Amino acid sequence: MSQSEMDAQEPWSIRRSRTMRRKLMWNARQQWKLLGLFEIGKQHEFYEFTCMLKEGLAAAVQNSIDNPPPNELAEADFKMEVNQRHDGFKMRTFAGSVFSHFRQRLGMTEKEYQLSLSSKGLYLQFISNSKSKADFFLTNDKRFFLKTQNKKEVRFLLSNLRVYMEHLEKYPHSLIVKFLGVHRIKIPNQGKKYFIVMQSVFYPDERINERYDIKGCQVSRWTDPAPESSQEIVVLKDLNFEGKYICVDQQRAWLVRQMEIDSQFLQRLNVLDYSLLVAVQPLHVDERMKSQSFASLIIRTKQSVNGSSSLSFSVPGIVEEESAVLVSEMVCGTEQCQVREVHPGRPIPLQTLGAQSSVESKLQAQNRRLLPSFKNPLHVIDGPEARYFVGIVDIFTVYGFRKKLEYLWKCLRYRGQAFSTVSPDVYARRLCHWVESHSV
Repeated sequence: MSQSEMDAQEPWSIRRSRTMRRKLMWNARQQWKLLGLFEIGKQHEFYEFTCMLKEGLAAAVQNSIDNPPPNELAEADFKMEVNQRHDGFKMRTFAGSVFSHFRQRLGMTEKEYQLSLSSKGLYLQFISNSKSKADFFLTNDKRFFLKTQNKKEVRFLLSNLRVYMEHLEKYPHSLIVKFLGVHRIKIPNQGKKYFIVMQSVFYPDERINERYDIKGCQVSRWTDPAPESSQEIVVLKDLNFEGKYICVDQQRAWLVRQMEIDSQFLQRLNVLDYSLLVAVQPLHVDERMKSQSFASLIIRTKQSVNGSSSLSFSVPGIVEEESAVLVSEMVCGTEQCQVREVHPGRPIPLQTLGAQSSVESKLQAQNRRLLPSFKNPLHVIDGPEARYFVGIVDIFTVYGFRKKLEYLWKCLRYRGQAFSTVSPDVYARRLCHWVESHSV
């Protein structure tokens, strides 16, 4: 029996209801395409799926709460898989103890992570101008990003999870996106879907007025900007950024060096086609003054130097009376940085960078910086006039046989032009050069 014959046998009320629903979905899709970011309400095609995600993730995090990770991770923790059965679906969590341990190092409690992932607020879907076939979701507070990945990409991340964690431990202020969980959801008659939870680089996104996806090349790297006064969210590309600069003043040297460190790591993983996300948020006058205040420097230095708190967001407040912290500052008129131990009311000069102390040597080796007193500090850099959100994402494309063939084809197709598919060493050098030439 054909579909039209089956439809003819259905009661008129059922057909009318289905037609109305399709019309609502079509209208909603037009609005979603326009806005780029929208709530996944009951009429949305992903509503039931995101409800399952919330329930499954809440249970997965609860399992981590009930079974805290060990202080020292073992090889078995990286290979651990936990299956949980729910009404209508199954959820599998990969290396749960490893990610729970990592979230703790980031200064994040399991309860706040669980609350954000499973709050009553609706998930958001982001429809970007990316060529990726993945689905992108954000938690209602926009703090965490959920992205569907194929099985091959998930296997790549899990097989390199230990070296990824080691890199972030060695360089706590790395720009590489922070992965917080890997899961698989299995729904009857719909197959399996793998997805990754990560910190959103563009959090919090209030007042962000420009967003860029940078690859350091020119071919297909222009996007038409959104019309003026439009609410559409468009992520611009390399050619859109021409003539502009990331103005971070004294932190430029840190940014350039960290890009070198992170891109060299990705080169060792034999990956390419990753992106440097950059967003711009103008600073208010009071924010500019606050970032340069002495009290702010104390808080930022304490946050940047002290163990695990170097990765967390410290709420500005009163410094304890007996505390002593290291404050680094530029010596006027020189390229030199001076480090001072500060007690309330009696600053004591200690040394300059010419004399290496053990603490200072470690900070330099880890390429740490003064983190801003702001949410999401690992991906935020405050310049004199603007705040920049910067992070490296999409690190799963391996330079294998297919990519090598693609490179040969593009050499013929785009002779003399810079395109994204190149060897990992060339890709890393080119992106580093872009940062160096587009920052001041």
